[in-house]
Amino acid sequence: MRILHVADRLTDRGGAYTHLAGVLDALSMEHDLRLLVGRCQEGLSVPCAVTELPDLNEREGLAVDLDPVVARFEPDVVHVHNVMNPAVLRWASRRGSCVLTIQDHRAFCPGRGKWTLASRVCRDPMTPEVCAACFEEPGYFRRIQSLTRERLDSLRGMRIVVLSEYMKRELVAVGVREGDLEVIPPFVHDLDPRAEADGPPCVLFVGRLVEAKGVRDAVEAWRLSEVGLPLVFAGTGPLRDELERQGFEVLGWVPRARISRVYRRARALLFPPRWQEPFGIAGLEARAMGVPVVAWESGGIADWHPGEGLVSWGDRAALADALGSAIGRSAGAPPGFEPYELMARLVNLYRACLSPTPS
Repeated sequence: MRILHVADRLTDRGGAYTHLAGVLDALSMEHDLRLLVGRCQEGLSVPCAVTELPDLNEREGLAVDLDPVVARFEPDVVHVHNVMNPAVLRWASRRGSCVLTIQDHRAFCPGRGKWTLASRVCRDPMTPEVCAACFEEPGYFRRIQSLTRERLDSLRGMRIVVLSEYMKRELVAVGVREGDLEVIPPFVHDLDPRAEADGPPCVLFVGRLVEAKGVRDAVEAWRLSEVGLPLVFAGTGPLRDELERQGFEVLGWVPRARISRVYRRARALLFPPRWQEPFGIAGLEARAMGVPVVAWESGGIADWHPGEGLVSWGDRAALADALGSAIGRSAGAPPGFEPYELMARLVNLYRACLSPTPS
């Protein structure tokens, strides 16, 4: 099968792009692939030809002429990943053989990922009346609300892949037809279970260093736990300077070649996202490396977390208690995330959306 993958960018930062790399590697063994991206990070390698097309990484409705590239490759199926430009989404919706993967909230939440300005979980479907309370500047709210609605309206009739049951429920709540949605979660890609630790034992946090990821909650839970191990951060972001001033070890963005060795240091992974996590690939990776995960009940985490070490959203004391109990325990990869089986489901979806052709 000839498959054209379209993405906003190609980078080694973030779970969405780790997942894309895994999909490309898995499919390349049996299918002819091409990748079309808005921007490509220098030095990255994927198992197919890559074409850059500026403006694919734009988030607003800027027109992009994809037809010449598509015509040259003549794909059987187009698979769009993590593109938020409504013009591209509308183009995809007009194709009879197109699959779209939605990685986050930007098609159904104009705010902070179903986490309100008042620091509560949002369980209401998107409406102007509900969402206005999460914005302080009315003009900006009207613009981002309109953009989010435009993205959502572009999905009508498309075959859509989401990473968790949580994401499926949220899209159904805003009017996407349930039959158009397929849950195909990500899988662990490019980790080395035989890696040696590259530092002393620690409690680990992996992710962007922003408030939505629960950075300050992780710090407070670690302090309350008194586990006697340092808290180490693998990631970067606006809160990095604050953490370094407090004396924490911050590794910055860790390349895939090193991340296995970092997981090997960890005696537990702290994972308390304030936003509703679309899936949480770092948690699945940690478990695959034998590391127990201490997390809040947030979004799609329950899809891969077995429950021991999973506590109520927002409860720092419970998170601290769970962290204390996790030290010295080992974890294992949960069932249902085998790459071969998941990619077989994706290929079946491709075949189901193919336009009828003469035999």
